Amino acid sequence: MRILKYLFLLLLLSMVALTIFIATQKGDFSVKRSKIINSTKATVYNYVNDSKNWEEWNSLALDDAGIKVTYSQNTIGKGSSYSWEGKNGYGDFQTLYTKENDSIVQKMNFNGNTADVFWSFKDTLGGTKVTWITKGKMDFTYKVLTVLNGGAKGIIGMMFEKSLVNIDKKLDYEINTYSVKVNGLVNIPESYYLAQTFTSEISKVGKNSGIVFPKIINFCKKNNITISGNPFIIYHTYDSIKQLTKLSICIPIKDSIFFSEGSDISSVKTTPYQAVKTTLTGDYSHKNKALIKTNEFINLNYLSLNPLFSHLEIYKISKNENKSPSKWVTEIYIPVKPKVVYKKPLVEESKNEVIAQPTKIEKEIPSEF
Repeated sequence: MRILKYLFLLLLLSMVALTIFIATQKGDFSVKRSKIINSTKATVYNYVNDSKNWEEWNSLALDDAGIKVTYSQNTIGKGSSYSWEGKNGYGDFQTLYTKENDSIVQKMNFNGNTADVFWSFKDTLGGTKVTWITKGKMDFTYKVLTVLNGGAKGIIGMMFEKSLVNIDKKLDYEINTYSVKVNGLVNIPESYYLAQTFTSEISKVGKNSGIVFPKIINFCKKNNITISGNPFIIYHTYDSIKQLTKLSICIPIKDSIFFSEGSDISSVKTTPYQAVKTTLTGDYSHKNKALIKTNEFINLNYLSLNPLFSHLEIYKISKNENKSPSKWVTEIYIPVKPKVVYKKPLVEESKNEVIAQPTKIEKEIPSEF
């Protein structure tokens, strides 16, 4: 009986000693991990900068099948946020600052512990060097967890390492799996759409469309306007040297509507035209390859460009429908002038001459719609 008392006292003293030890440990922590990702800097930056991709690469989410994640309306760049709740607790992230293709600054809360998060992206031999740093403070409960599991650097460091590997694998397969098919000439019929038109850097089109598409869709919902197809972008001008474009971000609608003066959203009615259609299956980073193939088709078939606009992209399957970039489907249209073909000349004989009478005919092409 006396032995049991001594054992109990020893256990109690050990627990007190452990509690004192944990309580006196520094609450500050700093963890840093880096990895070379086998993708371009812009590709990696854009992937990490879109919080909707978080569930695909973060080990915290991948290790918890039942995790529930809630995203803000805007998921890209400054002001975007998301929160989660799962078997390991709850938390949230908010993006405070971004520098295009260079760095991201975030604020994190995890089970009541706050931390600052920093990302940097640097070109290097073999791809992009990604550095991920977090600095914060731990409460007593988190101190206990870290002490029993190798410290904050052990727990957070392992999560960072696994997550960076996931980013590399995801991008290597998803970004580099694609196909381009030139479908040929199509007729585009008359249609109606809502649009917001502005000038943008080409590298920021994805970010801007992520803001404007939801804005127009919400406008349609609030005003009971029927959406009649997939979202699309019209590139009125596309300067690959200056990296600038004038574009319209568009949502197709069933009927024409009228706006009061001064609205940044306009209602547009298109006239029928012909275009060369190309289907890109895969990530948007391969769009230039699709444009090159489309222009090759135009040149090989002696077609003339129509100055109506530069090109148009319809997002048949986008990140909103499928999280895997290899499954995205984008239709690209470059407007061309109607191709003119000539029938075999009709020959009219006279006494001294032969008169050729060509007949101009527009080639019949099946409608795309």
